[in-house]
Amino acid sequence: MNEAKFVAFSCVHVPYHSQEIVELLKELLIKEKPSHVICLGDLFDATAVSVHPDEASHTLEEEYYQGAKFLEQVESVCSEHCKLIWMHGNHDDNILYPDPRRTDHRLRSLLDWNRHSQLGKTFKKWRQFPYINSAKGIYKLGPVLFSHGFKAGGNSDEIEAIHFNNLMGGHAHRLVVRGHTHRPVSPTQCMKARGVSLPLWYANAGTLGPLKPVYMRRKDSSNWGHGAIVGTCNIGDVRRPSRKDWDARLEILETKAS
Repeated sequence: MNEAKFVAFSCVHVPYHSQEIVELLKELLIKEKPSHVICLGDLFDATAVSVHPDEASHTLEEEYYQGAKFLEQVESVCSEHCKLIWMHGNHDDNILYPDPRRTDHRLRSLLDWNRHSQLGKTFKKWRQFPYINSAKGIYKLGPVLFSHGFKAGGNSDEIEAIHFNNLMGGHAHRLVVRGHTHRPVSPTQCMKARGVSLPLWYANAGTLGPLKPVYMRRKDSSNWGHGAIVGTCNIGDVRRPSRKDWDARLEILETKAS
């Protein structure tokens, strides 16, 4: 069997992430030695182009610097043959999206982080997928699908697993991994109704960012958590995947303060 090993994480939200979480992620990568590393989106917080009034003083260039520094730390503990994948998230897309509330159209061509004179080389090392609700915004690794996600409700992991799988042909026995909600979820089987299981699974990597950002001060974030999805999958000629073609688990990254 031609097998791949992956580690997927999400929602770093630089520059609000902590170095302690980065070190835990690096330890996990050193231990697992993945062939594929997938950033599920929201590398940037994009506060610098927010439509909401805030008191953040950092610039967009500082977000780019912190984002590049984070990616470089990830790369530093991966093999030279490791595939680096970055699914854009809604916060990343906020920088590029043509919204006059965020950015002036006359400056928009300058916002592409890949074209940054100093940091662009780091970003270009990662194969990037746009934040778009179609097959173009999904990365397929054998029987495992990856996307940032769009919905944030309590059952959104399951709903979007079914949706993303349908966008990619609707095959059975796949695993769909996403982020977006900041709520880590172990691989779980989809259900059509109570007691009726579907041949499809979903998982959520949680977040690598802050667990109680300012905008959540009056909201419940008790289900948020730092984590990553670690797994293996068959990437050979799998025309009809079976449940034996992948295995995955949720790895919780606990800090001393957790």
